[in-house]
Amino acid sequence: MKVAIIMGSDSDLPIMQEAVTVLKDFGIPVEVDIVSAHRTPEKLVDFSNNAHKRGIAVIIAGAGGAAHLPGMVASMSPLPVIGVPVKSRNSIDGWDSVLSILQMPSGVPVATVALDGAKNAGILAAQIIGSTQPTVLEAVLTYKQGLKEKVNAASARLRNT
Repeated sequence: MKVAIIMGSDSDLPIMQEAVTVLKDFGIPVEVDIVSAHRTPEKLVDFSNNAHKRGIAVIIAGAGGAAHLPGMVASMSPLPVIGVPVKSRNSIDGWDSVLSILQMPSGVPVATVALDGAKNAGILAAQIIGSTQPTVLEAVLTYKQGLKEKVNAASARLRNT
């Protein structure tokens, strides 16, 4: 099972790279591409209609500004779509992107993470895949245990000061 990570522009890559890194750490194959809802609509339609036929299990779509990419993909694909609102130079402090991805109509769900939250999108994709793939589930459990250990270590340091 593979995760596709798409974005509307290469300017989104520094944020979206966090999802790539997390998924590779979990051992999940990743496909990365630029698919613009406004500048390459034919590519958007082809990608959305065919991703599931190419072994994609989850789609992470990052977009800034009007941020139509995640919703448009979700409208055509049977796969789970995780939207990453990206604070871009032409956005209204990122709120336009957040609301464009978050406020989807009934019947067209997009799981939405925080502004610039590509790392959480990668973790969520791993959790989705882990629900049917035991090795990925084990990696997610190990990751969460690591988070717990970091908090406990920080707590111990604080108490010892």
